[in-house]
Amino acid sequence: MAADEIRGTAQGSTPVPLSVLDLVTVGAGRTATDALRTSVELSRLAESRGFHRYWVAEHHSMPGVASSSPAVILAHLAAHTTRIRLGSGGVMLPNHAPLVIAEQFGTLEAMAPGRIDLGLGRAPGTDGATAAALRRTESVGQGADDFPEQLAELTRFLDDDFPDRHRYSRVHAVPGPIQGTSPGGVQSAHRPPVWLLGSSGFSARLAGSLGLPFAFAHHFSAQNTIPALDLYRESFKPSQALDAPYALIGVSALATDDEKEARRQILAAALNMVRLRTGRPGLVPTPEEAEAYEFSPMEREFIDSWNSNVIHGTADEVRSGLDDLHKRTGADELMITSHAHNSDLRLRSYELIADAYGLPRAQA
Repeated sequence: MAADEIRGTAQGSTPVPLSVLDLVTVGAGRTATDALRTSVELSRLAESRGFHRYWVAEHHSMPGVASSSPAVILAHLAAHTTRIRLGSGGVMLPNHAPLVIAEQFGTLEAMAPGRIDLGLGRAPGTDGATAAALRRTESVGQGADDFPEQLAELTRFLDDDFPDRHRYSRVHAVPGPIQGTSPGGVQSAHRPPVWLLGSSGFSARLAGSLGLPFAFAHHFSAQNTIPALDLYRESFKPSQALDAPYALIGVSALATDDEKEARRQILAAALNMVRLRTGRPGLVPTPEEAEAYEFSPMEREFIDSWNSNVIHGTADEVRSGLDDLHKRTGADELMITSHAHNSDLRLRSYELIADAYGLPRAQA
């Protein structure tokens, strides 16, 4: 695993590489099939405009989020793209046996050599009952304690290097490390780079101590962003993966041709979060439904707080907001997630952001 596979290169006038986080959201009146078709369109657009990587996130039991199986979606996207890096943002490791994840991402690496990222989280990505159903155990709170051990086991499977006397020494994740040939004719093993994801200090410290790249969920934990990044950098120890810290942050941003439309769309997305946080998950509502909804004072307070961290407006306003966020955090990469009920508006948002930064268009 080479550091240059992790570090991106800024394009156009971007201060750092820009990437895409896709939750495969399903709007009211639409289907999961529609959402997945949009993901294919968006991955192609991202590739053609020079975005560095494209990640999908694991969520469960949420009708408005059709990304319960990142590996399946990534295989589909790999078949429709040729260059952009694809990955999980992330796979929730406590929900799965490490061997299964090693096999899934080994298969993806075989399908799209050199393009796969394995981002790992320790949260369930759902409620407690669903987590218990996924894990076949009621001990859904053990993920944080067991995560380092699970991570170590997964890494051993990815590298196929358990010690001889280990109980798994004769167990192999197949496909395993892909054998490649360099221009000089040297054979080398290759497997997906591992990233740690987090929204607090736990994964930040662990990523730093292991010398791994770190992705922070600024889009839903903005108050913890700078403390977590500081902790990651302070904890960082050089490794075979990285010789210096590399921190990516996820940011919610929506660019539209009309600023008013941006406000309408983020209100609908925020109503969706209100319902999710109060145990009423559903499809992403329309802006009209959100405008007609009577928010309680507590809900209005949540909406105002939530939307204060969403960079939205015209393309120039979004660029200004992204540039300011980069200056405040020193992030090495910005991963943008755009939420809109209308899929065309989501696609348009990324086009407008690409145009604002002068990202090149791929030659046909």
